[in-house]
Amino acid sequence: MRDILRDVSILSPDPRSFLAKHVVVGAGSHREMVDALRARLPHLEFRGNLHTQLTAEDLEWADSYVGFRRPPIGTLGNVRWVHCTGAGVDSWLYPVELPQEILLTRTSESFGPMIAEWALARALARTQRLRELDVLQARREWKAIDISFIRASHAVIVGTGDVGSHIGSAFRALGARVSGVSRSGRGDPAVFDQVARIADLRAAVRDADWLIVALPLTRETDGLIRFDDLMASNGAYLINAGRGAVIDEPAISRALDAGGLSGAALDVFVVEPLPEASQLWNDPRVTVSPHISGPTTIAGAVDGFVDCLQELEHGRWPSRAVDRTRQY
Repeated sequence: MRDILRDVSILSPDPRSFLAKHVVVGAGSHREMVDALRARLPHLEFRGNLHTQLTAEDLEWADSYVGFRRPPIGTLGNVRWVHCTGAGVDSWLYPVELPQEILLTRTSESFGPMIAEWALARALARTQRLRELDVLQARREWKAIDISFIRASHAVIVGTGDVGSHIGSAFRALGARVSGVSRSGRGDPAVFDQVARIADLRAAVRDADWLIVALPLTRETDGLIRFDDLMASNGAYLINAGRGAVIDEPAISRALDAGGLSGAALDVFVVEPLPEASQLWNDPRVTVSPHISGPTTIAGAVDGFVDCLQELEHGRWPSRAVDRTRQY
């Protein structure tokens, strides 16, 4: 909390100066979100649209913005408070950082349980060979195939925060051994048998069956996992639910071809939507999903904004204010 207080205290001597009056919502579900916010906060005024269709006039009118991504119009007008509704805040801090005079908060919603289900589903699809069974069913072909199990496998999770801990708990519940890798070398001991530091990544993944990435995108994590790191896993199955740019994306195909990886399930990419020309689309060893592992809920987005607003109204800096030094 000390780091957050240091970061936000330079904005204004009084947190109440960031109180919202005119709020713009930029989201695919903006209508539902605005309706829910109006029901909770009838004393405020709201506008909403897709973030790509917001205008400069909308942002000149607003003092606050609620949404996962920046409007692509190059200005935030009079906005002084941004409340990010996604699991990560990289679209606001990296590579172009939000001006220091703008308060940045993030949702209080936990995406860990949802992303853990997605990761476990990808692993089960792999062990139960669901793709092959689909092909056999389409052919009406009765053919026994060998399946494997998560039980007694080794999952190495890079990123031991909320998301990584929930993923680890899900794999542990099915009998996997779970290790972690983090910047601090720490993680929940009830989840992780051991936790290595990022500097020791290659040693940590040497006997991994599952290499699971759950890192936010920051200056420190951009391009962190490279070809040699993937090769060090000696045939692990890669699951990325963090951010695409955390991994050197072209290295994934190279590592698959060289045997460093046995397959991959990817929900995040450097460029989204994934370009049609990407070779990842057509690789049978790769399962692509369109950034759906941890969807923002209307209730979670609204609760997060209201919680932060109430703290500001009481003259307190929001507990979910983003640490600008760590970038999350």
